[in-house]
Parts: sequence; structure tokens; C-alpha cells
Amino acid sequence: MSQPEAPTTRRLLALSASAFVVLAAEPLYLLVDTAVVGHLGRISLGGLGVGAAVMGLLTVVGTFVEYGTTSRAARWFGAGQTERAVGEGVQASWLALGIGLVIVVIGEIFVGPLTAALAGGAGPTQRAAESWLRIALVGLPGILLVLAGNGWMRGVQRTREPVVLVLAANAVSAVLSPVLVYPVGLGLAGSAWANLAAQVLGAVLFLTSLRRAAPSLRPDLGVMRRQLVVGRDLIIRSVAFQIAFLSAAGVASRMGTAQIAAHQIGLQLWEFTALLLDSFAIAAQSLVGAALGGADAAYARTLAWQVGRWGLYAGLGFAVLYAAGWSLVPRAFTSDAGVQHQAHLLWWWFVAMLPAAGLVFALDGVLLGAGDVGFMAWLTVVAGVVAFAPLNLLALRLGWGIGGVWAGLAAFVLVRLVGMVWRVRGTRWSVEGVVG
Repeated sequence: MSQPEAPTTRRLLALSASAFVVLAAEPLYLLVDTAVVGHLGRISLGGLGVGAAVMGLLTVVGTFVEYGTTSRAARWFGAGQTERAVGEGVQASWLALGIGLVIVVIGEIFVGPLTAALAGGAGPTQRAAESWLRIALVGLPGILLVLAGNGWMRGVQRTREPVVLVLAANAVSAVLSPVLVYPVGLGLAGSAWANLAAQVLGAVLFLTSLRRAAPSLRPDLGVMRRQLVVGRDLIIRSVAFQIAFLSAAGVASRMGTAQIAAHQIGLQLWEFTALLLDSFAIAAQSLVGAALGGADAAYARTLAWQVGRWGLYAGLGFAVLYAAGWSLVPRAFTSDAGVQHQAHLLWWWFVAMLPAAGLVFALDGVLLGAGDVGFMAWLTVVAGVVAFAPLNLLALRLGWGIGGVWAGLAAFVLVRLVGMVWRVRGTRWSVEGVVG
């Protein structure tokens, strides 16, 4: 290894390790929550799956207050202008608060039709989803404020502080969930209240840190407008993701209660693993953005393939672990034999796409750090329309079952992999200089 690469590897792994802990905290809590709710029965577990899927759609704006802020802040940081970098966090937080409040109002109005559409109509699963979502939705501004806080901290390479803040908020929620669900007797609603507690506490902690670091907390409409331009493409990209996963949940719901419950288990494991793999992408965003902000495109391109290799290795490692746990892991989430059987049907599709996903997420971070979000939006839409949607619909029409749904998700990842590798092999993404 050459001399320039050694410190790069150390810094990459240090940033990835910090991001790993932050990213792991939320899905670890969700896994605990899924296990807690899973033992209430398949209706509660299915309701949690539908409610969480709608919540994911409504938080799609979080991609730009987090990832857009990271790329913009990293460029200012690489150019030696740390105050401007932190200022990106201030404006992102104002956007997070305002947009979050609007979404809460709209979401509460349409929560009934949204959950009914996803659950395949009114019924026990839909009612369970609606009751959970009406409570959890109130914390959406808190979710967006935490994402904005993570965004600017990653941009300026402050890695330790978000670890402490995120772990503190999610630890409180992890303790509350089983207590509220069982001894207090709130059932599924107890899960929603525990979620809300974590969201509020996390927002307060991140806002306190921002107040200490920022020279000014005044809103700047000019910066916010420029963030929204980046946000447009990131939201298109995220909407394509959410449509894919929402339609997967919708098809699974129409296959039966056992199928949607198993899909919820698989989806939570996928999101947990994806966020852990995304730790390399987070490091790439920060390092690539700083390199391009410092006018060193060659260094950014070297980083791209270095982080790609680490993402691939991590994906292979997770695939081996999940392959070994194909029998034991589903039992941790449900004692229902029918749900366990459906989980086994999707399992090998889940395992097979992890190595490709590791490389995709790493290169995702490279292009996010470079601000190449227009290409990413286009590629994600194409993957959803050309690869995922046809297989998902055929799985329902031709009776392929839950395995067919997950075959569609694997195809979605594969198309994105091909596009990402092609893009990063070129140079059009590595534009030098600071943001506007």
C-alpha cells in the first residue's frame, strides 16, 4: 500500500466505525421493537409493518436534510471554511422543522386512507397500523432534526458526538418499548409512544449541540433555496426507493397476514443491515466531499474505489452471517410457524443481494459526497420501473409468493449496481470546488 493510501484507510475506517454505531442504533431499536411487537401476534406485527412503511414514505424528505447537508458541509470543510459548513446545518434544521410540521398535519389527515391502501383495505391489520402511526407520526419533526444534525456533523467530521446523542435517545426508547407494551398494557400503542420519546429526546440533544457550534442560528433563505435544489433530486431518488418498498409491502399484504408479517421481519433485517453497510457510504460522503472541496479530484477518485472494496467485503460478511442464521433468526421475531415458513421463503433472496448491496451503498456515498444527485435520481427511477415493478406485479399475479417479491428487490439492487459502477469509472462526477 502506498503512503497516501495508509492514512486514507485509517481515516476511512475511523469515520465508518463512528457512522456504524450511529446507524446501528436506530435499526437495533427497531429490531427490538419488532421482536417485542411480534409476540403480540401476527396482526400487531403486520400493523407495525404497514405503519412503519408509511412512516418511511413520509420521512423521505430526510434524505436531503441529512445527505444533502453532509455533501455541502463537507465541501466547505475541505475548503477550510468550517463556520460555513456548520451554517449548512443551521439552515437544514430550519427546513427540517418547518417541513416536518407540515407533514405531520397532512399525515394525520390522510393516515386512514394511506394505511388502508397499503394493507389492502380496512381490517384488523389496517386498524392496528393506523393506531400506531397516529402516535408515531407526531415525532416526525424530531426525526428530521436528528437527520439534519447528523448531516452537518458528518460533513465537518465530528464523529464521536453523534454516537453519544443517538445512543442516548435510542437507549431510552429501547427500555420504554417492552415496558409500555406489556407491563403497562398499551400493546402496539406502547411501541409508538416509545418511538415518539426517542424522536423528541434526539431532537433536543442535536439542537443543543448545534446551538453551541453555530456562530448564528438565523435562517438564511438563500442557503435554504440552494439546499432545496439538491433536495429535489434526492427526494426523487428516495421516493423511487419508497415506492419500491411500499409496493412490496402492498403485494405482501394482499398475499396474506403471514406474508406481510414475514416481510416485516425481512424488511427490518434488510434496513438494519443496509444502514450498517451505509457506514462506508457515510465515510465516503465526508471524505470525497472534502477532497473535491479542496480541489483534489484525483484523490476523490482513489477514495471511491477504496471505499467500494470495503463495502463489498462487508456485504459478503453479512451474507455469510445471515446464511448461517436462516433457521434461528426468524424465531427470534415470531413464534408463529406460518410466519417463520414465509420468512424462510424470502431468506435466500435477502442473503444473495447483500454483497452487491455493500458495493452499491459504498458507491452511493461517493456520488452523494460529490453532489452527483441528478444521476442517482435517474438511475433509481429506472431500477424501480424496469427491474422491480414488473417482478413485483408478476409475483402477485402468477402466485410466486413472498420469494417473488424479494426477487424483485434483488433485481432493483442489481440494476443500481451496474449503473453505479459505470458512473464511478468515469470522471464526470468528480467536479472540484465549493458549493454555491
